[in-house]
Amino acid sequence: MTKQIRQLDRVVIRFAGDSGDGMQLTGDRFTSETAQLGNDISTLPNFPAEIRAPAGTLPGVSSFQVHFADYDILTPGDAPNVLVAMNPAALKANLADLPRGADIIVNTDEFTKRNLAKVGYQVNPLDDDSLAGYVVHPVALTSMTIGALADQAVSKKDAERAKNMFALGLLSWMYSRPYESTLRFLERKFAARPELVAANVAAFRAGWNFGETTEDFAVRYEVKPAKMQPGTYRNITGNAALSLGLVAAGVRSGLPVFLGAYPITPASDILHELSKHKKFGVLTMQAEDEIAAVGAALGASYGGSLGVTTTSGPGVALKSETISLAVALELPLVIVDVQRAGPSTGMPTKTEQADLNMALYGRHGEAPVAVIAPKSPSDCFYAALEAARIALTYRTPVILLSDNYVANGSEPWLLPDVESLPDLRVEFATTPNGEDGTTFLPYLRDPQTLARPWAIPGTPGLEHRIGGLEKADKTGDISYDPANHDFMVRTRAARIETIPVPDVEVEDPDGDARVLVLGWGSTYGPIGAACRALRQRGLPVAQAHLRHLAPMPANLGEVLRSYDRVVIPEMNLGQLAHVIRAKYLVDAIGYNQVRGLPFTAAELETMLEEVLKNV
Repeated sequence: MTKQIRQLDRVVIRFAGDSGDGMQLTGDRFTSETAQLGNDISTLPNFPAEIRAPAGTLPGVSSFQVHFADYDILTPGDAPNVLVAMNPAALKANLADLPRGADIIVNTDEFTKRNLAKVGYQVNPLDDDSLAGYVVHPVALTSMTIGALADQAVSKKDAERAKNMFALGLLSWMYSRPYESTLRFLERKFAARPELVAANVAAFRAGWNFGETTEDFAVRYEVKPAKMQPGTYRNITGNAALSLGLVAAGVRSGLPVFLGAYPITPASDILHELSKHKKFGVLTMQAEDEIAAVGAALGASYGGSLGVTTTSGPGVALKSETISLAVALELPLVIVDVQRAGPSTGMPTKTEQADLNMALYGRHGEAPVAVIAPKSPSDCFYAALEAARIALTYRTPVILLSDNYVANGSEPWLLPDVESLPDLRVEFATTPNGEDGTTFLPYLRDPQTLARPWAIPGTPGLEHRIGGLEKADKTGDISYDPANHDFMVRTRAARIETIPVPDVEVEDPDGDARVLVLGWGSTYGPIGAACRALRQRGLPVAQAHLRHLAPMPANLGEVLRSYDRVVIPEMNLGQLAHVIRAKYLVDAIGYNQVRGLPFTAAELETMLEEVLKNV
């Protein structure tokens, strides 16, 4: 059968089903195939916090959204063009997100009376007019997969599990994706069980062939590669990029990297990834709790390593006393906080930006630290390098504020030339630095950085006191002198405030915007997409984005005061907006949501249009 081929510039697909239906794997493989073709990509995994929620229920729905295009894109897409629904729960949980006219591919085998009743369907939506506004493709995914594997040496249960590969084969055909990498992936994944390799490959090919032969899919689509800077790319998640950034920091500094971590969603992948890189001098320790993890990391820094600890919001709360100790000891330490929805356990698999106040102020006493935030999955690599640079150069803890949206999302990453990365080499103290030539002064500071010397324990003649009690200037002896305490507190604060960071850059193409949209962290994509859409409509709007949150760029105040209105969208209740108002006396307008989901470009576009009307 000859099928029509239609060119598209972009597509958003969402795979949805039970946690056990393999939707994350399916979406990841489709994304990898798309990356091979050279499209620009942005993804949004969304899954339950429960390891295995009740099958067929709304809380158990897991989804993976992928947006791919032949041009530069900034978000995973506001709404899917295609929904693959493996059961009634997946359809009901995602239907409200679909625009009219979207394609819905449904696994009809799962639309039984029992499964319909689980999610409150009184009537099968495939049999009434409730889906009349969509293009519905009923496909018996389960039974067709079982039938395709009838001659395979697998059980009926294993055959049924392969239905996600049937769906992947169908979508790969539908959007002209290459599939060789998926077949190689299946061979690696099930290498110990050749019968599962054969079954999953057969299911994938059956889905592909179904698309080729069925009359229900009369059109096949193509999305041409995007124009990108020349080089070698790989598709990468934020957590993987951050991990490789820490590995690169170890290589460029010449120091061992020590990770002390306690598993916590959504940061655990960093522990998993770093544990693979022992050949680069990376040592990982899965501690018994968050306190032990940060204590081990700080001890590693004291011993001359780049100490790192990874966690999410609840873990930062537990680590706060040791982070304060690192402030007092003035040792490098990188604390990665992959933020999730709180408070307490909150919604562990959903995203939020609500740990900013804790990062800036969440310690006892005056204990300032540097704080930076990556804006995208690939930017996590460079943010990790920057966190390590600041920590090593200025002997300070640095909190790196990622979040679930950035950590689990993925995009193409241009592999850098390692030699082009910053030189992070450190000079350890090796000889006494006192005027008499025999005394070591552990708090005699570098006049440029205000950093104290870093002496590895056991270095002859450089023995010195550590601990949480206040130190005397220069000597490091225990001191209760009021004037000394005031001096040390102010000096530690000055060390952070005087860290040179790049000026904030403003994207204002025509230079005539009166409204500035200021963001930080993962809001970069939705803000950028909204501003791009407004400019295309002739509405001038400027965008600026903060990576460094402590200290802030030196030119930020001047930039803020040069616009009539400053709007700050955040996935919290206005934490950066409060800081901006207090620090710069600018009446910033906060636009806030805490739904566990990232902003859509469309909602920001609508909000900003209203602001522009009233300027």
